[in-house]
Amino acid sequence: MTTETVTSQQTPHLERQLSNRHIQLIAIGGAIGTGLFMGSGKTISAAGPSVIFVYMIIGFMLFFVMRAMGELLLSNLNYKSFSDFAADLLGPWAGFFTGWTYWFCWVITGIADVIAIAGYSKELWPSVPLWIPGLATVAILLLLNLTTVKAFGETEFWFALIKIIAIAALIVVGLFMIFSGFQSDAGPATFTNLWSHGGFFPNEFMGFVAGFQIAVFAFVGIELVGTTAAEAKDPEKNLPKAINSIPIRVLLFYVGALIILMSVTPWTQFQAGHSPFIAMFSLAGLGAAATVVNLVVLSSAMSSANSGIYSTSRMVYGLAQEGDAPSVFGALSRRKVPQNALFLSCVLLLSGVVLMYAGQDIGKAFDMVTTVSAVCFVFVWSIILASYLAFRRRRPHLHEASKYRMPGGVPMVWVVFAFFAFVLWTLTTQPDTLTALLVTPVWFIVLGAAWLVLRRRPAHLARYATFQAELTQDLAHEATGRELGNVKK
Repeated sequence: MTTETVTSQQTPHLERQLSNRHIQLIAIGGAIGTGLFMGSGKTISAAGPSVIFVYMIIGFMLFFVMRAMGELLLSNLNYKSFSDFAADLLGPWAGFFTGWTYWFCWVITGIADVIAIAGYSKELWPSVPLWIPGLATVAILLLLNLTTVKAFGETEFWFALIKIIAIAALIVVGLFMIFSGFQSDAGPATFTNLWSHGGFFPNEFMGFVAGFQIAVFAFVGIELVGTTAAEAKDPEKNLPKAINSIPIRVLLFYVGALIILMSVTPWTQFQAGHSPFIAMFSLAGLGAAATVVNLVVLSSAMSSANSGIYSTSRMVYGLAQEGDAPSVFGALSRRKVPQNALFLSCVLLLSGVVLMYAGQDIGKAFDMVTTVSAVCFVFVWSIILASYLAFRRRRPHLHEASKYRMPGGVPMVWVVFAFFAFVLWTLTTQPDTLTALLVTPVWFIVLGAAWLVLRRRPAHLARYATFQAELTQDLAHEATGRELGNVKK
């Protein structure tokens, strides 16, 4: 009998209700962030056609983070998320910092999404007060998440499907415009637009660098599939399938869409703050389609906020289980969802509604919170890689037995670390992103102070000891199972 079975007989636990199609579409929804629909105008105007290489490089590097995460999660199915293996492999401080930082990432990303939803709602319905769509979004997503985890999976499935259809439609319409010789005020729609307006690197190296500052935020949520580990059916089959398809998604959804956009309209026509998706459909004379794309952008922001509510609630639930958060957040409802943690997440998302009235420049506030979010996500991704290094050093036998090893191994981890250092450097090259970068350490100072107080509390020590014992027992059980299998062979 496994630890998981014993635990299930004693206390309520998260249920494995997310099927393969849920996991696949959650992974796609995570890979296609609101940054593609809303932030790509700014990225293109900064980097020009070289933005294609920006997205390819970021996607390539993050694929290895995902593979490292996949190997670690599948090495012990008792891990609920990456904060669990961080606590197990690096120490309780790592679980505390990773869990709360990931929670913070999604809270501020969710706030940015609520601001974006209100802004796009204002474009569609100018007379609607800003607080109504913000409040309605949080209320709808709370109700959906309070039912069952399967309801979250269904919601995210349809949100992701809408994104896929929108991008596929853009590519099809764009190709038709290119091959039919479409003409606009900016000139003909042709693939030569990619290099005939100053080449692939029109703004030289620093323009290329500027693309990374903005594009990294488009990828936040790519690791979201890692928070579904405790609620996924057949994780040994479904998690690898979802992770392995990331490179194809990046090439199709990011690179494919951007190539079409910059072929139909020269990159010099794109502006920050304007969705190039809406601009292209308007250019094609499809006014109704442009309105539909506005709704798609709204649903994309809703999808991101939905992911934020889900992931923050699961992370706080896991932290409460380990003694790193108040025990009240470790309680499950009759439907096996962490309802108290869900309420906490939704109350904090409502601060986005307050920000819309407190701030004078919503665009600047949006840039600030997204930069802080991107920096914190880089920290979480780095902890995943650091956990992988500890895993290779402390449990080489589990790595050897793994059927889902990270390609490139330890050397590739250091390559990705070097890339993250480069990304942080790019954030110092612009005043607005530099300010956000300098503000971010305040969060880690607050966390460090909280950890110094919390780690000495008897309740925390007792809960963490129980958590560690469960993981050790599960590892021993898996090792025994492998030995029996070898004997049979």
